[in-house]
Amino acid sequence: MTADVFSDALKRLDAAAEFVDVHPETVLRLRQPRLMTEFAIPVRMDDGSLRVFTGFRCRYDDTRGPAKGGIRFHQDVCASEVKALAFWMTFKCSVVGIPFGGGKGGVIVDPKQLSTAELERLSRGYMRAAARFVGVDTDVPAPDVNTTPLIMAWMSDEFATILGERQPGVITGKPVAVGGSVGRDDATARGGWYCLQELQRKLSWLPKAQGRTCAVQGFGNAGEFFSRFAAQEGYKVVAISDSRGGVFNPGGLDVEAQIRTKAQTKRVDAKAPGCRPITNEELLELDVDLLVPAAIENVITAGNASRVRAKAVLELANGPITSDADPVLSSRRIVVVPDVLANAGGVTVSYFEWTQNKSGFYWTREEVHQRLQQIMAREFGAVYDLAQQKKIDMRTAAYAHALRRLGAALESTGTARNFAKGG
Repeated sequence: MTADVFSDALKRLDAAAEFVDVHPETVLRLRQPRLMTEFAIPVRMDDGSLRVFTGFRCRYDDTRGPAKGGIRFHQDVCASEVKALAFWMTFKCSVVGIPFGGGKGGVIVDPKQLSTAELERLSRGYMRAAARFVGVDTDVPAPDVNTTPLIMAWMSDEFATILGERQPGVITGKPVAVGGSVGRDDATARGGWYCLQELQRKLSWLPKAQGRTCAVQGFGNAGEFFSRFAAQEGYKVVAISDSRGGVFNPGGLDVEAQIRTKAQTKRVDAKAPGCRPITNEELLELDVDLLVPAAIENVITAGNASRVRAKAVLELANGPITSDADPVLSSRRIVVVPDVLANAGGVTVSYFEWTQNKSGFYWTREEVHQRLQQIMAREFGAVYDLAQQKKIDMRTAAYAHALRRLGAALESTGTARNFAKGG
């Protein structure tokens, strides 16, 4: 993670502001978070020693509703990254029109080095430190990189202990048994898949009939589910990868077999028939119809964008393409469905979970899928049409689309024009 990731994120704001009529004060307000906090989390380890971990929580903007954003456990977490992620969440929630602002949290830790008991103590310690900043109508965390429904259950339980009462809506992405929503498990991938279905209509793609190919970088929750959906849609998934490397088969992978192997061995199977190993870097440069970065930030940069050969890129990860790579891809007419739209299925179903928690009335899986599909199709169409109208790329259009909603909210309490002499 580069130290200036937040500065890079702000470049998208400046680009979008050129194509939408908002007051300069809106842009000024969105250049920095409402709240950014850092705290220490002391944890007693299994061997009796004490370690102190560093945690963060950022409430970027809550004008349109409570801040919303996940908590990631990763050794490369830093303040700049957390602010950037919270900034992206602000725009993501606005893109899909749900009444949330943007937030994010993280802990500097490699969770693979902790026992389950140590992980629980760290998770509960994070909530104890963050409890004064979060709340059902204030800031609602969720899972992110290396955090799971189990971790969310620990945090929700710790919050209940602190408050003396259960408020399940303070955390989303929980197990269904303690207030989670059905359909949250595959929501990020499913939202991306709904976007892909809309893109196919615009590009006149017939995946199975035309033999369309797909490569997915990142075989975690989102990558696994998306690979499954793509294969079912008729795509030939020729490559997948995780943090340890990837596997390539020009004839198409057995996605279900790879999912089973990953569950059993914690890695993809490069020794399957017809397969060979491939690096994450090589995967990004494969000659495929659809490239899906579903892992981490900044994997496509100005340094390798000219070697990307995909016809379309769908960003399931947050920030996988840097701002200086965008014009390179655009100049080569590579369609990019941006993260603030493509991976918004996760936060949309988190909104559904929060809504169900507040009402005490729970929906069926079919209802969740139907509502998600309606939102993703509607907002994809709005972003795509704006891009065509303004002759801009879909990322700039998505930010402009979100900025119009943010501007209306931020300007509702007045701007300089309301307070000028004679105004």
